[in-house]
Amino acid sequence: MSIVLRRSNKDDLKEIWRIIQAAIARRKADGSNQWQDGYPNPEILEKDMEKGEGFVLCDSNSIIGYAAVMINDEPQYDDIDGAWLTNGDFVVYHRVAIAPEYLGQGYAKKLIEAIHDYALENEIKSVKADTNFDNPAMMHLFEKLAYKYCGGVLINGSPRRAYEKVLD
Repeated sequence: MSIVLRRSNKDDLKEIWRIIQAAIARRKADGSNQWQDGYPNPEILEKDMEKGEGFVLCDSNSIIGYAAVMINDEPQYDDIDGAWLTNGDFVVYHRVAIAPEYLGQGYAKKLIEAIHDYALENEIKSVKADTNFDNPAMMHLFEKLAYKYCGGVLINGSPRRAYEKVLD
């Protein structure tokens, strides 16, 4: 089975929204406030696609996961309570979600590793991301992938833990 990261398109929207809805429900079941306020929603996903920033991890038949991936596009990262490892170009990703039927099989790690490859293809060595303070699964994944905790940021008024990985 060949796993690829590709830009999402309008035909993917229904499946991406199903995956995001399942992730929203999981976050709620975990007692988290993350994604419990109407974000993300189909309009955000459509904007990701229109800007060429929506990506899906898929095999030949199915969409496994989703992430929004941007280059140098997170102005709220300018105001970090802490310090980034680098100050140059960076790739940032948000809205990471894996389809329920693929959970626990290492696909979140594969999705993020594919984002690392995307960064390197664009000659960028820094990858930045953030997560809620109450998302231990994502924090564990950052640790597993050798991200460094850099401090706190506010994303739309919500405090987040900010991480960076410098790629070889």
